[in-house]
Amino acid sequence: MKHILVLGAGKSSPSLIRYLLDQAAENDWFVTVGDYNQEAAVERVGDHPQGTAIFFDVTDPSMHEHQVKNADLVVNFLAPRFQHQVAIECVQQGVHMVSASYRSKRIRELDVMAKREGVLILNEMGLDPGIDLMSAAEIIQRVRKDNGIIKKFVSYGSGLPANGEESNPMKYVITWNPFNVITAGINGAQYLEDGMIKILPYHQVFRQTWPVDVDGVGTLEAYPNRDSLAYKDQFGLVHAQTMIRGTLRNPTYAETWQAILNLGLTNDELTIPALHDRSMKDIVEMCLPAHVNGADIRSRVANYLRINPTGYTMEKLEWVGLFSDEKCGCTGNSPADAMVHLLSRKLALPKGGRDMVILVHKMLVDFPDTMNPRPTEKIISTLVLYGDPNGETAMSKTVGLPVAIAVKMILTDKLKMTGSQIPVHPAIYKPILKELAEMGIQFVERTEAVEELKK
Repeated sequence: MKHILVLGAGKSSPSLIRYLLDQAAENDWFVTVGDYNQEAAVERVGDHPQGTAIFFDVTDPSMHEHQVKNADLVVNFLAPRFQHQVAIECVQQGVHMVSASYRSKRIRELDVMAKREGVLILNEMGLDPGIDLMSAAEIIQRVRKDNGIIKKFVSYGSGLPANGEESNPMKYVITWNPFNVITAGINGAQYLEDGMIKILPYHQVFRQTWPVDVDGVGTLEAYPNRDSLAYKDQFGLVHAQTMIRGTLRNPTYAETWQAILNLGLTNDELTIPALHDRSMKDIVEMCLPAHVNGADIRSRVANYLRINPTGYTMEKLEWVGLFSDEKCGCTGNSPADAMVHLLSRKLALPKGGRDMVILVHKMLVDFPDTMNPRPTEKIISTLVLYGDPNGETAMSKTVGLPVAIAVKMILTDKLKMTGSQIPVHPAIYKPILKELAEMGIQFVERTEAVEELKK
């Protein structure tokens, strides 16, 4: 019997764990789910005979060494800051690892060691990154077979409330790791537009937005996501003059988030003494310079941010709870920890509510073959998936299921790659996209003859 160790039982894990448990008898494997919140792990496993839940503390070296040693494969659904720690343990113990997190520079550097040990470290296997990369790679391969050249590549990903079911003024719900929501954009962004590299520092990411029309959804707002140039090389798009990966939100979200960022409330480095006994109003007051004028905290915040004191951004900051006198009750010690605690409640998916995930690819393709002239084409490929009311979220399905299918492929010897990888190889993406399509997770594609592709 093979043993799967799943580290992390958070919001993105239910579909993953359900799939692995459903497949356990057929494939003769046992699933151990570990989390610092053991109750969450117990809830995910239930009373399944081939699964168990354990308390897991990744900061305890002896604990994760012991658990990894006893596994054939580790699914690492812990926070990004723990990815390398678990990955290097897996390589040293000769155990495969699959993760939905981005492949960091430190993870890439494990490639040689992992290949030497015969280990696969497979990152970026979720939704975004994950399904987006696999579906893009499939389109790119098809274009190349038709002797096409991709001149512009723009890709978007998002997790939002279901269209028409927005339940709060932010028009957003947290269906994945709330800490990642709070610290989104913290590394800035880099992309290529019309042959020019553009670099944005953290404090500018949410200022650089543009409208995007999504088939079947409507007009949303995009901002650049991390380092798009890395994927230009990964996909081999040597002729691309535009390479942009973006995140989609409902209009005005970015402007409100920029205000939260400017206040310093996404800071995870500073320690606030006795944070749990302080209110959000106290924390916001700490973030305001002493010289800012105003009769009360609301007017001082508006003056500091240079925004309308009665405008919609201030209304949203008020609704979120930034001016509340209620004690924070947070177990952490940074402003970001306080925001995680606050927004996990304020932006929770309501009972009976549905979430929605969106992936969109837009590519401008030239066909320079003079023997068989063909007009320039715009390819638009769109995935829109809704979650189940009071059931599994669309985010859980699209993050967890690609990982789960990859786990099955590895443990049944249908994927024999080693090293530090992401899923842009046909051996990975073809069978996974096929099985996802059988589950109803598939793209709708259309092609137009066009002169130009806008973002």
